[in-house]
Amino acid sequence: MAVSLTRPLAPDPYSLLPVVPSFTLSSDDLRDGERLPDRHAAPPNANVSPHLHWEGFPRETRSFLVTAFDPDAPGPSGWWHWVVVDLPVTTTTLDRGAGALHTDDLPPGAFHLRGDDGVTGYVGAAPPPGDREHRYFFVVHALDVEHTTVGPQTMPGAAACGATFHTIARALLVATYQR
Repeated sequence: MAVSLTRPLAPDPYSLLPVVPSFTLSSDDLRDGERLPDRHAAPPNANVSPHLHWEGFPRETRSFLVTAFDPDAPGPSGWWHWVVVDLPVTTTTLDRGAGALHTDDLPPGAFHLRGDDGVTGYVGAAPPPGDREHRYFFVVHALDVEHTTVGPQTMPGAAACGATFHTIARALLVATYQR
């Protein structure tokens, strides 16, 4: 018996969190609501993290957490593709490719967590072939602390959960992808 991958669209995961003010997230690579370019998808594509830039966050912001999450992945918990922790408040841009392993593109003190695939750094879109279109939430969380209490071995979901209690504003951009 074949398993059907057709299932209802998952809810917007951020609509389930406490309401916080928003700010602006833009990208030279992504457009909100549009298809993610192939170069930002997982191998055999280039698997390059997109350029992200944010502005208009609250004056009280002390640091940022950046995430890329697919709530439409098979299974009940979605899939974490990228988590960058402890970005200083002076950082308002991640250049294209900043999610690469062993990169010096992150400011001192900031670091990548392992995504759900076990890789530290960015892993691009990889919905199962033939599955419906997936949404990829690229999110910048403005935090009220300079440093989170997570370490490099922290699981992405745990980092996101902990950040919820320190998020004072949030910016998001949603791209889609289907194979």
